[in-house]
Amino acid sequence: MALNTNPTPPTKKEEDQTIASTSFGKRILFPLNIITFLLSFPVIFCVVWLLYMRQCTCENILPLPKLQVGVVVVLIILFIVSNVVVFLKSRFLMLGFIIVMVPLIVILTIGSALVGTYNIETQTIPGSPAWLKSKVYNDSNWKAIESCIYSTRTCQDLALQSSSVTRTYDFSRSHLSPTESGCCIPPSICDMRYVNATFWEKKFEFYDDPYDTDCDMWQNKVTKLCYGCSTCRKGFIKTLRHKWYKLGVFLVTISILLIVCHLLLFVAMMWDRHAS
Repeated sequence: MALNTNPTPPTKKEEDQTIASTSFGKRILFPLNIITFLLSFPVIFCVVWLLYMRQCTCENILPLPKLQVGVVVVLIILFIVSNVVVFLKSRFLMLGFIIVMVPLIVILTIGSALVGTYNIETQTIPGSPAWLKSKVYNDSNWKAIESCIYSTRTCQDLALQSSSVTRTYDFSRSHLSPTESGCCIPPSICDMRYVNATFWEKKFEFYDDPYDTDCDMWQNKVTKLCYGCSTCRKGFIKTLRHKWYKLGVFLVTISILLIVCHLLLFVAMMWDRHAS
């Protein structure tokens, strides 16, 4: 008896399911492509922002400009790779997915370090809060930073801008930058009498409270002021953190969004191929 070797033709129900699966895969591929492509533009805008953004005062003493250049290079690579993968994913699906994940993971790692989200944070990660603190509290680095703050006339300009202010309650600390507040005027805990922005009279010759050591270090000499104070270092760190924290938040956000989009694209393409 002869065996029937012809394969059983698919039923109409199976054909409809296959067509529906293929149609669904193609329907979600187009919007995913558009979204992934549009998400690459904030990356290039960030590159432009980093290239043209004015550096923080005395930031160049620390190797932060090198970190900035490194971030720019990685972002440019991500922009190119992401868009190449979007347009050529049908040819190199698995390879493209792996290649685009590499810069995305690097950017996510850099962004997490800048934000300071690591539970165990080392001082070797450039731009991280622990790294900034270790560099600023290094005495040799601080001498150069202190000299730089003075040479850029940060405090001298503050004195000129507030020369018309004659009363303490007219002088507001709120409009000062962290560096100006920490280095150019004494801490508020010292309760000194205001003469002008960079000249304050002490009410006590010595401050007994160990937390008031900055009050003893304050001098009305334009070359001294509170440059040696702990508040000056903290203010300088806060100034740097303001810039790098914002960059870190952006890098974390954009990398997560692109990882999700490329992952969904990969799954949709695999689904479409399997359904076909």
